[in-house]
Amino acid sequence: MNCFKFFAISLAFMLLTSCGPSADEKARAEMKTINKSELDEANNHDNIYNPKARMVFLDSVLKTADVYTILRINYQRAQEFMKMGQVDKTIELFKAIEMDSTVLNTQFDLQRLQPEMAMAYLRMAELNNCLTNHNAESCIYPIQGGGVHRDPSGSTKAIALYEKILGRQPDDMESKWLLNLAYMTLGKYPHGVPKRYLLTDPYPEKDKVLPFEDLAADLKINVSNQAGGVITEDFDNDGYIDIVTSAWGLEEPMHYFHNNADGTFSDRSKESGLREITSGLNINHADYNNDGFKDILVLRGGWKGELGNHHNSLLRNNGDGTFTEVTIQSGLLSAHPTQTATWNDFNNDGWLDLFIGNESFPDNPDMQHPCELFINNQDGTFTNVAKQAGVDLIHFVKGVTSGDYDNDGWKDLFISAMDGTRLLLKNKGKKSKIPVFENLSEKAGFTKDQNSSFATWFFDYDNDGWLDIVACDYSFNKTLAYYAGTEASGLSKEHKGQAVLYHNNGDGTFKNVTEESGLARGIFAMGSNFGDIDNDGYLDMFFGTGNPNFESLVPNRMFRNNGNKGFNEVTTSARVGSLQKGHSVGFADFDNDGDQDIYMDLGGAYEGDAFPSAFYLNPGQNKNNWINITLEGVKSNKAAIGSSVKLTVREKGKVRYIFRDVNSGGSFGSAPFRREIGIGAAELIDEVEIKWHGSGLVQKFKNVKPNQFLTITEGNNSPKAIKLKTLNFKKLAPAAHHHHQMAG
Repeated sequence: MNCFKFFAISLAFMLLTSCGPSADEKARAEMKTINKSELDEANNHDNIYNPKARMVFLDSVLKTADVYTILRINYQRAQEFMKMGQVDKTIELFKAIEMDSTVLNTQFDLQRLQPEMAMAYLRMAELNNCLTNHNAESCIYPIQGGGVHRDPSGSTKAIALYEKILGRQPDDMESKWLLNLAYMTLGKYPHGVPKRYLLTDPYPEKDKVLPFEDLAADLKINVSNQAGGVITEDFDNDGYIDIVTSAWGLEEPMHYFHNNADGTFSDRSKESGLREITSGLNINHADYNNDGFKDILVLRGGWKGELGNHHNSLLRNNGDGTFTEVTIQSGLLSAHPTQTATWNDFNNDGWLDLFIGNESFPDNPDMQHPCELFINNQDGTFTNVAKQAGVDLIHFVKGVTSGDYDNDGWKDLFISAMDGTRLLLKNKGKKSKIPVFENLSEKAGFTKDQNSSFATWFFDYDNDGWLDIVACDYSFNKTLAYYAGTEASGLSKEHKGQAVLYHNNGDGTFKNVTEESGLARGIFAMGSNFGDIDNDGYLDMFFGTGNPNFESLVPNRMFRNNGNKGFNEVTTSARVGSLQKGHSVGFADFDNDGDQDIYMDLGGAYEGDAFPSAFYLNPGQNKNNWINITLEGVKSNKAAIGSSVKLTVREKGKVRYIFRDVNSGGSFGSAPFRREIGIGAAELIDEVEIKWHGSGLVQKFKNVKPNQFLTITEGNNSPKAIKLKTLNFKKLAPAAHHHHQMAG
């Protein structure tokens, strides 16, 4: 951390002594100082994610370089132009390098230019088709219908280069996969692909669902940003789900789309104050001050290493449609690289606490960023007690989640890290107000899996009353196009990138059931979440995939729960497999018709890899019934996070149970706290059982009718039925799609 930034944060903490009417204004001014410091620090040519700064540096070196060095500098400049989205300049430079290298008779490896040139042409094809003429089918795998390119020039030139490459290296799986995609964009797959290069679909389906439809452009909620976060939640308590987004570009603003309850959304980013908040690879939400309105946490610095010492932001929901940053006032101000945190009441006092997983390089003494545990002081402030609680851990943490895995009434932690660590930390109760955790990872069976790990969550996928765990493998040493190609060729034996599923045995141990559950596939999940797309009462999963490489063009993936017997891929039939980078995912019933829809952030790490976000409307998969329950805590925390719901239903005379915890879902994507629960063909809910976290109170409600919205308040034995409209989201006229300007 540079000296100026350290001074800025120190001064910000000093402001806590000023409690007068202008405390918020003073804190806001200090945050502007800190933001500027972080922006200045990021404008460094060593920042691989800041191509503009790197280009300035390369241009300065170019002025004094000899003709041979110029070739190498221009090669790097071409790559930076690609990252900035100036693909025409990338191609122009590659052509110049090719010509100059021949004239100068240098040892420059021209063959390595061909794959990058081919990728540049593919990206040009995306810019001229999927972005310029963006529609609901753009970049959806397999590409068909409106996704087929109108302008064939980019893909045609890419095909010519990939065929040259494969002529020399017929086993180049990356090029083979991208060649097949290029033919697909022209509507020539599989019939037009030379047989020797033809790949079969690596994502076969034995199960099918009805197709979702992307209405983001119609509803003017298709934010075109880099990688970022998503929250789907009712921020004004009117019963209709709103959307908040972030993006990790240091100057990219947050967005707030208010659900108008009439089939439209309004962009209230400016009025809410969220437009002033920039950057943030991930966001999640909670009601930290128990006032009944959901607040927002912005997480920053993830993946940026030494340049990632950025502050997180706590944004207080004022209940009037506006948000105020209270990071300084709350005591949460610190500067560490992170993108993951989990809210829960870890000491059972009725107030939400916060665990943040930071990114450390354990072998680098200058990159030690211990995890943080902030205990809620019940007055709007927090205290970091990570050391006392035994959770000030040093790992490159990419995902954290919390839940009661052993059903003892105390919320435990699971940590997913890039160094191969997967930690299960048992909450043993509290000493004074501080919870104490014990590392039981080895006993639970997590030390055997050493691959890099990213997105994670607790959920009860088989409805046996015990929380299971997903921890997504994120280990790779080649582009994801290579792994897709090997899988399509039947050559993949490693199954890197699996969504690893751990079944809770109910005795403190877990079993890796990835293989038998149908998840031993190369998914490479980043942003991900879970929900019930078909209202059968079993939780399904949707994975946002990718990595920063432009070549990593692989679809996002959806898996349907096969009634606790495993998961079946339904990506193709659902029409949700965008080839663009998939980040934060939020399931929610936006139109209040009883089934869950999906909003997700799309776009990569670089400015030139931005892409419009998607809003996948669920068409209704069947006539299954459902119940929608909002819990309000009294002695427990107001949002009822950590409380649990158990439904008893009968289908065809057979009794079954459905279990749900109140949480926001996965570690990279934040969904509503209201429980949207499918009950299959059951026509009555025999019993709804609520176990309130913190107070331990158990309430039971008999013979509850399905297909309604209920609010249950802790201690009140009369559930309140809420009347909400079923919305019909409005579509643009067909001709308007190609002229619609994306929100930026």
